[in-house]
Amino acid sequence: MALATEWDLLASSQQALKQQYIPLTSLCSRAADIAAEDAAGITTTRDYIVDLALRYLQTDTLLCWAPETDDARPSYMQAERGGQTLYGLQKAVAEPIIEYLSANVFSTPSRVIKFKPALEGNSLFPSPQPEATTEAVRTWLYKLPAYELAGIERGTLATKSLLIAIRLIAEWSPLFNRPAHTGSSPPFGVDEAAAAACVEVDWQTQMWGEVDDTHDVDREDLRRQLGSIILLVS
Repeated sequence: MALATEWDLLASSQQALKQQYIPLTSLCSRAADIAAEDAAGITTTRDYIVDLALRYLQTDTLLCWAPETDDARPSYMQAERGGQTLYGLQKAVAEPIIEYLSANVFSTPSRVIKFKPALEGNSLFPSPQPEATTEAVRTWLYKLPAYELAGIERGTLATKSLLIAIRLIAEWSPLFNRPAHTGSSPPFGVDEAAAAACVEVDWQTQMWGEVDDTHDVDREDLRRQLGSIILLVS
């Protein structure tokens, strides 16, 4: 039904050739291609997505925080909103997601996986995640079914965050045995994922204002991309 609605909204056949008009169709096609390769014993696309995702992990949006100390940040980062600096807000948004993934997705009784901030201290250059963390994520990604892997790719590219994409998949895919969502405000849905991906952008636009037909369009497109993932995997 969602796919039919997407095609009903097209104004011309030319629009069907542009991914921005058919986000759900393009995502389903990507998943079907991965499934076909899996059935044939081919790993080309799977290898590409896993390598791409691990590159994003090293500079993950969720792990790139503003400098912690005042002497290392410009004045606008030292400002507070609701009693929090940008650093404090980024940390407050990221930590529950990181803790959830560590406890419920990657860790086992014999191994605890930890993620660390990409920018340590006041450095401008990201430091890599621990080798055990990277390998645990790599192994987890390779084991995903085609549809979940396609959702991870779409979510990572849309949010610039592998961890946000994984958190969204973990909330909605039946692989994780979570109860069906019946309320209007799911624990981690489109709005929560989009907000986590846009902490710094939202901070900047609240201070300096939005660029018409840019920030507002990007915000809605991000939610549309995330919504297509939920429809695909749930």
